[in-house]
Amino acid sequence: MAILIAVKMRMAVLGSGSGGNATLLDCGKSMILIDAGLSAKQLVVRMEAMGVAPDSLSAILLTHEHSDHARGLDVFLRKRKVPVYVNAMTKEALQWGMKSDVDWKVFQTGTDFQLAELTVHPFPIPHDAAEPVGFTVHAGETKFGLVTDVGYVTEAMRVYLKQAHGLFVEANYDEGLLEADTKRPWSTKQRIASRHGHLSNVQAGELIAEVGCSLLEQVVLGHLSSDCNTAQHATQTIGDLLGNVGLQGVNLACANQEEPTDWIEFGVMPRRSAAVLDGAPLQQTELF
Repeated sequence: MAILIAVKMRMAVLGSGSGGNATLLDCGKSMILIDAGLSAKQLVVRMEAMGVAPDSLSAILLTHEHSDHARGLDVFLRKRKVPVYVNAMTKEALQWGMKSDVDWKVFQTGTDFQLAELTVHPFPIPHDAAEPVGFTVHAGETKFGLVTDVGYVTEAMRVYLKQAHGLFVEANYDEGLLEADTKRPWSTKQRIASRHGHLSNVQAGELIAEVGCSLLEQVVLGHLSSDCNTAQHATQTIGDLLGNVGLQGVNLACANQEEPTDWIEFGVMPRRSAAVLDGAPLQQTELF
């Protein structure tokens, strides 16, 4: 008898922006935290607000070592033992300042690794960090992709983010608002828009439009600048670009710095059919 297991994932962004980034990914059997850039206190408070016990985490994945993605890691781990998945350069950049006894799990960028029932693929991204990565996570037939803090869209991003059911993509700035910003010197504006800075709304929208397909259900836009972007600017620009390629049905949400998003669910459900294999009905099990 064959058993078809329906795997639906859900994500909740605990916070996203220059003040700290952290995303929960609930894969049914495994609960993952991607980045820990909020304070340890805020990580705990916001996880509990989402109904997640901090001690129940299966793993922490880090995209890179910058403080807005790893600030809370050390203190958070002083009271709990959660394995931390990083590549060698990110570990080297972080470990000397850590006082907690970290259970490092070192992966090789560009090579799949198993995390319980999940298959995780870390791929390289361009950013001014030691060895920054994006991630895709497969649970059964359901796929999630995350990319943040990137200066420009690469071929690796185009390849690995395809066929995803859910995406988290940086949409840092609106080009017009950045140009008009009076708080930032020209040199800072150049850095933000450079090949090692951040993605604009247009760049993020073009990427999502290129990798999106009929499977794509949910997109969360993150790392929005508080001065040079708004949720309205981001969703309007990106929504228009998705509409141009027939992806009007994709749900767009924006993460912010102050509070978590709601749980956002996506993924494959079993077909409600009377399929029979080897003379026995096909059993269906749901994780949610």
